[in-house]
Amino acid sequence: MTTRSANSSTAPIKRPRTIQIDSNGRLRHFIAIEGLSKSILTEILDTAESFVSVTAQNVKKVPLLRGRTICNLFFEPSTRTRTTFELAAKRLSADVLNINISASSSSKGETLLDMLRNLEAMHTDMFVVRHSSSGAAQFIASKVAPHISVINAGDGSHEHPTQAMLDMFTIRQHKPDFSSLRVAIVGDLMHSRVARSQIHALNTLGVGELRVVAPRTLIPVGMERLGVQIYQNLEQGIRDVDVIIMLRLQNERMHGAFIPSEQEYFQLYGLTEKRIALAKPDVLVMHPGPINRGVEMDSAVADGEHSVILQQVSNGIAVRMAAMSMTMRSRADAEGEA
Repeated sequence: MTTRSANSSTAPIKRPRTIQIDSNGRLRHFIAIEGLSKSILTEILDTAESFVSVTAQNVKKVPLLRGRTICNLFFEPSTRTRTTFELAAKRLSADVLNINISASSSSKGETLLDMLRNLEAMHTDMFVVRHSSSGAAQFIASKVAPHISVINAGDGSHEHPTQAMLDMFTIRQHKPDFSSLRVAIVGDLMHSRVARSQIHALNTLGVGELRVVAPRTLIPVGMERLGVQIYQNLEQGIRDVDVIIMLRLQNERMHGAFIPSEQEYFQLYGLTEKRIALAKPDVLVMHPGPINRGVEMDSAVADGEHSVILQQVSNGIAVRMAAMSMTMRSRADAEGEA
């Protein structure tokens, strides 16, 4: 395998906690898991739990965000994440704007700040931001008007906080005691924003043991400082674990030969039914999607008895409803005090 050199882009991006938390200790923006307390993460999970039953109702709506306008600003494509954010907003009775960035005025030379100011003038209350550059959501949150909240729907190789929280929610549904769990995250750690958010979330929630498994070329420099045990052998890394989280190879972010081929990657790191037998008998198999079948895992595993992948997708709506309602509640409190 090709040896990579240290790259400054892999260095941790520090996010000031104050921009996410208001003066009352409530969630103001949701930019990153890093820096948030266990009580905030638990509140997100508990709030999501209260929304799960909404999907079973004949009218799948609650009026919490009636009269509010939420704008999806997706600077890179993502069908699953954008769709679940849109559904979450509509189930909270909000109005939703989906901005097609490639066809918007930004492609005609308008600056990002000019775009934000124009959207603010339309009385937008929240921006859900997905961007290929790490730190984009943080930048937008620092520039928006005081009455607007920002939720990070994935920024570069930095974080994807709502994905991590829906993963935590799914785990908690099956295995509520995080302190007793042994979890393995397998795959492209170098380029995965999901993995970083998952690591911060699992450690904050007090997971018993956290492992990461990947070829040396896909392990960022300094990852051991995140409180994980690093494995380069898949069989060793998933032995006796309670949860296996598989990651997609982020080919669109790779600039160089990080693996010899997808076929060889599957031979060494693909999850098969034979390999699952090394884990606990009731192991959960997870994947943030989209799955590359035959690269990260067999179809038999993706569709098998241990898989909770579709449950993750369903849980994404409730968790994103929770994030939206909590950040907007912070604003409502501020308006009430004013």
